[in-house]
Amino acid sequence: MSELFNEVDEELRREQIKKIWEKYSLLIIGVAVLIVAAVGGWRGYEYIQTQKAQKASAAFEAAVALADQNKHAEAEAAFAKLATDAPSGYRALARLRAAAEAVSRDPKAAAKMYDDIAADMSVGANERDLARVRAAGLLLDTDSYDDMTKRLDAATQAGGIYRHTARELLALSAWRANNVAETRKWLDQIAEDGETPGSLRSRAEALQAMLPPAAKS
Repeated sequence: MSELFNEVDEELRREQIKKIWEKYSLLIIGVAVLIVAAVGGWRGYEYIQTQKAQKASAAFEAAVALADQNKHAEAEAAFAKLATDAPSGYRALARLRAAAEAVSRDPKAAAKMYDDIAADMSVGANERDLARVRAAGLLLDTDSYDDMTKRLDAATQAGGIYRHTARELLALSAWRANNVAETRKWLDQIAEDGETPGSLRSRAEALQAMLPPAAKS
């Protein structure tokens, strides 16, 4: 008797499945096609992105080779092209390298390129700070201390990767402006930061020794 009931149950299940298939077969097939298409599209996208990244990597290495050969104009052009055409991961780095290559032909133009990077919020915070520091280094001899402060203040904050260099540049700028109090302020920050590199700390101590005695009390 139990076998008969089992056969009846099985027949009912088959009949239910048949009805579901007849009613929803087009929907089921459509969903299956969409899933296959989505997976295939994603795989295709990954492949294209990988190809672009490999191409950009090769182009970046070629531009670096030009820079190593002191072919600065050609290297700058190659990096500038990458900054426009390459995947996002390469663009900021290419812009920084293009600015570096521009230094030899026009330091002020290079500083402007760095300023543009520093002002671009689509660029990562660390890259913007690096651009600020490099522009400031180029303009140390010409910019006023107030201008240098505006340029570098954001890069001096605790935790910033380039805070040590930014503080040193501001100390030097303040010293050039005969602003002893501001020079001391930045030198104190350098001395109090336990992560200040040894070589930079030594330079800061040398500058500290040049200050009037009253500033060291």
